[in-house]
Amino acid sequence: MIRIGVAGLGYWGPNLARNFAAIPGCELAWCCDASEQQRARWAPAFPGARFTADLQDLLDDPELDAVVLATPVPTHGPLAERVLGAGKHCFVEKPLAYSVAEAQAAVAAAERAGRILMVGHLLVYHPGVSKLEEISAAGDLGDIHYIYSNRLNLGKLRADENALWSLGAHDVSVVLHLAGEEPELVEARGESYMRKPVEDVVFCFLRFPSGLAAHLHLSWLDPHKSRSFTLVGSRKMATFDDMELERKVTVYDKGFDQDVRSYGEYITRAGDIHSPAIGNREPLRIECEHFVECIRDGRTPRSDGEAGLRVVRVLEALQDSLDTSRRV
Repeated sequence: MIRIGVAGLGYWGPNLARNFAAIPGCELAWCCDASEQQRARWAPAFPGARFTADLQDLLDDPELDAVVLATPVPTHGPLAERVLGAGKHCFVEKPLAYSVAEAQAAVAAAERAGRILMVGHLLVYHPGVSKLEEISAAGDLGDIHYIYSNRLNLGKLRADENALWSLGAHDVSVVLHLAGEEPELVEARGESYMRKPVEDVVFCFLRFPSGLAAHLHLSWLDPHKSRSFTLVGSRKMATFDDMELERKVTVYDKGFDQDVRSYGEYITRAGDIHSPAIGNREPLRIECEHFVECIRDGRTPRSDGEAGLRVVRVLEALQDSLDTSRRV
């Protein structure tokens, strides 16, 4: 039995607690939140768990295997380091930290403790993203020229986190996962229309050593609700649209073919369009099960500390570009 405690019962923590409580061979042993109101609200939903306001109660429990952190983003890095230093495995929501230095400290703490550090890059576990990865790895798309994503909504404005850090952590994690490399150059531009100086719309450009390019459009100020990725390859193109109920992944046999009648000329090709079947399991359940399996089997998570560090490194560089209006 893997015993887990969840710290943070705000917006996302109860979803994590719900999933870990339902996994066979896993026990939700603790729930932690500084708010008495939140503890009282969720205690009836998880009657088998002990509730506390102090994280130290979880760290002092010798039978607790892991701590899941769904606390405010600025606390992620320091709390992960503290959890790992106490000898517990740690799952921390994205992003791993607010700086490269804090992310590096958390990764080093996991190495010293010999414990698993996993970051909640949820989309990496989405069946639709897994299908995109499978199609790309099989060579069906040819060489990937560029990737672009849209994460847009007329959404909740935040006072302590801009669109880059709140929304971009999702898309950067997917782009790095699909690219299999880190960018050599990044550039970001954004504006604060609703609540200065917090950018509510950000455009990001990433260029990779292989020649791959990526573009991210992130916004809380948009008439459309969009969560999509498009891969443009030398042979075919593919999209993942999380707002679609059924056709979440679509492959387009479109591109340019060289005209055999005339050297150097290209003609457009528009062939079949198809949507491969993908699983409909909840991505969060897949992610939580993966964490439990990694603890049980001693495996490295798909979104381990190093993956989290890479995302923070890119986000920090993009924030530098946003602040200085220059390429980084």
